[in-house]
Amino acid sequence: MKQDELEIIVPSVDCRIEAEAQRHIERLQRHCMVELEAVQQFHAWLDDKRHCRQACRVIGDSRTGKTFACDAYRLKYAPKHPNGDAPVVPVIYWHATTETGQRDLFVGLLEHLKYRVTNGTISELRERVYRLLKACQVEMIILDEAHRFRPKTLSEIQDVFELGISVVLVGTDRLDTLVRRDEQVHYRFMACHRFHRFDSQALEDTTAIWEEYVLKLPQPSNLTSAPMQKILGATTRGYLGALDEILRNAARRALQSGQSHIEVSLLNQVALEYK
Repeated sequence: MKQDELEIIVPSVDCRIEAEAQRHIERLQRHCMVELEAVQQFHAWLDDKRHCRQACRVIGDSRTGKTFACDAYRLKYAPKHPNGDAPVVPVIYWHATTETGQRDLFVGLLEHLKYRVTNGTISELRERVYRLLKACQVEMIILDEAHRFRPKTLSEIQDVFELGISVVLVGTDRLDTLVRRDEQVHYRFMACHRFHRFDSQALEDTTAIWEEYVLKLPQPSNLTSAPMQKILGATTRGYLGALDEILRNAARRALQSGQSHIEVSLLNQVALEYK
């Protein structure tokens, strides 16, 4: 064998998975949104801001569920397409890119509304966006990762608010710092909703909901037991995103190994990867 040639030998392993288990695994790979009580309260808060056309901001650590909750709100108000007229888009959800400038914002909104012409000067893009927002009867624009906006972009967003559209800035505490640098921006976006990490009781309650409605394994795993909660508490640190990822991974591995539930040893094995 030449030096640059490599023979890869794969041992024969019976890794067949039962059809039912495979269906469970495929389901666990799909995203879903569980409307926790906190999410319902947040959506009611957004409803109030949208009806009153108020600007506001949403603050929280990464992986506390802000993005899923905001995107789920958008899905509640899906666009309508009247025959021959511009689509009615009550809620826009747009995820900011790194160092988002004015052009990035305008092009992003145009693309979200399926508008093909995205070239031109800043003034031309602005005029195009404003015209389209009115035509589509937009009531609320949710701008996620808003801590990535440049200062001039935040000033531009203030003008969008003048159109009678509720603008929601979503981000981490860095967004708070950015907003407070400009008194006018802070004044516009004073109303604030904060996403918190789970305390021990909230973690236990959410784990129970996830076991019943998300994992849905053939047999109960008793994930709210003290040994399981000790592992999850130390590993997730109260972050919803981490809880979701760890539980899904553990469930998939259990199914792949022919088990119908998650055992403590398996959960601990998965959790070690997140420390």
